[in-house]
Amino acid sequence: MTTQPLLQLVSVSKRYGGLQALDGISLTADSGEVIALLGDNGAGKSTLMKVLAGAETADDGTISIRGVPRDIGSPRHAEQLGIEMVYQDLALVPTLDAAANLHLGREPRRRGIAGRLGFIDHAEMRRETVEQMERLGVSRLSMRRTVTMLSGGQRQAIAIARAASRGSGADSDRVLLLDEPTAALGVGQQRRVQELITGLRRRGMLVIVISHDLSACFEVADRLIVLRQGRKIADVRTASTTNAEVVAWITGAEEGPEQTAQSRTDEEVSP
Repeated sequence: MTTQPLLQLVSVSKRYGGLQALDGISLTADSGEVIALLGDNGAGKSTLMKVLAGAETADDGTISIRGVPRDIGSPRHAEQLGIEMVYQDLALVPTLDAAANLHLGREPRRRGIAGRLGFIDHAEMRRETVEQMERLGVSRLSMRRTVTMLSGGQRQAIAIARAASRGSGADSDRVLLLDEPTAALGVGQQRRVQELITGLRRRGMLVIVISHDLSACFEVADRLIVLRQGRKIADVRTASTTNAEVVAWITGAEEGPEQTAQSRTDEEVSP
């Protein structure tokens, strides 16, 4: 029996008034892949991620999860479908520690009457946080320090761990969307985040990353998808292209493979 791909988009479009933010985007992605979504500012990357995360609704097209068409109406619905997004600002509460941020909005209650009275089980929160961090390969993270006292890489790890731990179902049915995860980080911290992403791939998750750091994308991504002016112009294996070629597609100096294929099709059908 053929297994349906985890995520499939067919002719997904989105308009904002007179602006065509997404123009017929189609793609297929499966478990255990890391895909880098590339493009200049205004190319449609963020809009596409927001549509997948339920923060925006597509005007046209179909989004399918394991072959089942889904109308993703809200971030909560996306979470129920196994799709989580980590935005560039991370949405962490700086005055809380790692455990409190990881369990924000779903804090475990203590057993017995104390739980019924609303008392939080802080020891369980810390235990689960250590477990989640160890699954991501993060060690020596203080459970007592507030987020403001942690490094940028550690804060990114907490945000990723929170997204990866939400919802239910197997990791192979999960989609994690990361918006510029290495932005404003030092070289060592960038490397640590790349290792986190590689670990998520090993767990079987589908990871889609928006990034302007091409060198990082070439190191961690299996595929590169390039958008320009709301259209997909390239969808290639990372090993089959070069940095210079991708830059040319992003800037419009060269046509992308998708554009070339469409041009040939148009020539074939023209009278």
